Amino acid sequence: MHRRNRRALRMRTLMLAAACAWAVPANAAPVAWDAPGAGNPLLPGYFADPSIVHDGGHWYIFATADPWGGDHVALWQSENGRDWRYSRPAWPTKAAATSPTSGDAMVWAPSVVKARGRWWMYVSVGSEIWVGSAPSPAGPWADANNGRPLIPGNFRPGFHMIDAEAFVDDDGQAWLAWGSGLNWVNGHCFVAKLARDMVHLDGAVRDVTPAHYFEAPFLFKARGHYHLTYSAGNTTRDTYQVRDAIGPGPQGPFTESANSPILQTQPGDQIISPGHHALFRSGGQAFVLYHRQALPWTPGRAETLRQIAVDAVDAGADGLLRVHGRAGPGGDHAGVAVPGWAATRTRGLMWHALGQGDDAAHSPDKAADDNYATLWRPAGDGQLTADLGRVRRLGASLLRPEYPDRPYRFALSASRDGQHWRMIAPAAAREGSPIVVPHAIAARYLRLEVAAGAMGLWEWTILPPGRGANGGAAPAGVVRP
Repeated sequence: MHRRNRRALRMRTLMLAAACAWAVPANAAPVAWDAPGAGNPLLPGYFADPSIVHDGGHWYIFATADPWGGDHVALWQSENGRDWRYSRPAWPTKAAATSPTSGDAMVWAPSVVKARGRWWMYVSVGSEIWVGSAPSPAGPWADANNGRPLIPGNFRPGFHMIDAEAFVDDDGQAWLAWGSGLNWVNGHCFVAKLARDMVHLDGAVRDVTPAHYFEAPFLFKARGHYHLTYSAGNTTRDTYQVRDAIGPGPQGPFTESANSPILQTQPGDQIISPGHHALFRSGGQAFVLYHRQALPWTPGRAETLRQIAVDAVDAGADGLLRVHGRAGPGGDHAGVAVPGWAATRTRGLMWHALGQGDDAAHSPDKAADDNYATLWRPAGDGQLTADLGRVRRLGASLLRPEYPDRPYRFALSASRDGQHWRMIAPAAAREGSPIVVPHAIAARYLRLEVAAGAMGLWEWTILPPGRGANGGAAPAGVVRP
C-alpha cells in the first residue's frame, strides 16, 4: 500500500475509534483507559474534589488543583459539557483566606450553590472553612464573611475542619455538611443549618457520622430519601471510595446503604481510588462527578495526581443509589451521555503525529488521540509536527498543556511542503487551557517546538477557519501570535 494511503487509512481509523468510544450502548464492552476518544477523564489536567453547577446556558466545574492543592481554586467553564476552558478566580487564595487558626494546608474542595439570589462558595483553606459570594458562578468572587472563616480550624479539636458541602433543600433551607479526620483515620461528619445570610450557622451542630465515614460529605435527595454520600479510605493510595447512607432528614440519623460503597477501585478496569464527588442532575437524570487517580498509576508515586470523571447514577425505588458507566455497573473510561451536553468534544482536523516522545507511554500520537488520560512528553529536539495529509486552510490551534496554571515556552511554525517553514507564533511563555493560537494560513504541516521534557501536552486540536472550540466563534482566552 502506498505510504500516503496507509497514512490516510490510519487517520480514518483513529477518527472511527474516537467516535465509537462515545457511541457504545450501555453494557457494551469496556473501553480501555488509553483508547482514542475515551470520554473520561472529562477535563485535561490534574484536578480533584469537584463541584458542578449550571447557570445561563453555561456549565461550571470548581475543583482542587493538583498536585495536592494549590494556592487557588480551579474553575472550568463550558457551553456544551465537553469543551472546557480553564480560569483562576481572584478569590479564594491562600493569602486572602487566612486567620490566626489557619494551618499550612492549601486551597481545597470548593462547594458552590445558589441561594437568596446569589452564588455561594464554601471552600477549605488552611484546614478551615471559608465562604465567598458572587453574582454569577463566573464571578467576581469575594470573601463574604469580613475576612473570617465560617468554621475555624479549632472548631472541633481533634478533627479536620475541611470538605464543606452546601445543600439547599426543597423548602429553600440551606445546610452545611463538613468534616474529616487526621492521618487518614477518625473522620467525623458535622451538619448544621445555614442562616439566611449564608455566612453563619443557625442552630445546633450535629455529629451525624455514618459507618466507614472519613471525609467529603455530599447531601442529595432522591425519591424522598436523604442520602449522605461520602468518601472512605485514602485518596493517595488505592483504597478511596464513595459510600452512601440514608436518613429521614439532612441531620439524619443515617444508616449505611446495603450496596455501599457505590464507587470503589476497579483494578481490572484501571479505575483507582474514585472519590470526593458531587451529584448533579441534567435532563431529569442523575450523574456523579468525581476524581480518581491519574493513569498509569503506581503505588507510592511521589505526587498525588488525580483526574475528574463523570458517570451515571440511578436512584432505585428501593432507595439505593447505583453508579454505572456505558459498560455497566461502576465507573468506566468511555464517558456517559449527559442530556444537554454535546455527544463528543470538538475534534478538529485529523492529523498524523511526527516526533519523539519521552517514552512509549508519552509518544507523539498521544497529543492527537482525543483522550485526556494520555499525553505527549517531548524528548530529543522537543519538536512535535502535525501532518494534515495535504495543504489545508487552517484557523487556529488549541493546545491543552499538562498543567494549565503553569507557563510554558513554545513556538509554532507552518509549512506547505515540510521543507520550508515560517514562524506563526514566536517563542514565548503562555499558559491556560486551551491555549489558543490563531493562524489564518494554508499549510500541510504545523510544528510545535518546546524544551525537551518541559511541556506535557494532553491534546493539540487544529481547527479550520471560523470554527471555535464549541463549534462557533473562536473561544475566549486567545493568545495572539
